[in-house]
Amino acid sequence: MASIQQRSSATSSGSEGGDLQMDERKRKRMLSNRESARRSRMRKQKQLEDLTDEVSRLQGANKKLVESIKGKEEACAETEAVNSILRAQTMELADRLRFLNSILEIAEEVGGLSVEIPDPLLKPWQIPHPTQPIMATANMFLR
Repeated sequence: MASIQQRSSATSSGSEGGDLQMDERKRKRMLSNRESARRSRMRKQKQLEDLTDEVSRLQGANKKLVESIKGKEEACAETEAVNSILRAQTMELADRLRFLNSILEIAEEVGGLSVEIPDPLLKPWQIPHPTQPIMATANMFLR
């Protein structure tokens, strides 16, 4: 409390220059504070703009990823459908081959012929390798 009284008595007993000096300091400090606040607002505004830009960029990237995932899922579903068709056709061909082998066994018993067609579908590790490539077309699996 004594320091406040001394200060007030010093300013009242001091010259007008002391008051002006204090006012000048106060004015400079206020200007400095205003400028600091302005810079702080500008930094916050820049941060907000940067974050908004990043949100937009990430949303765009996310949208592209979602579209890519949808495309991959559709391709996977198509591949699974084709695979299931091929599995069914493989099973049908294996059944036909078994049937033909049974006919050959009957013919061998009756006629004494010794002919056997290997069943590579039942033993895939023993598939004979043809010397010439087998040519296939897309419509050979269609009926």
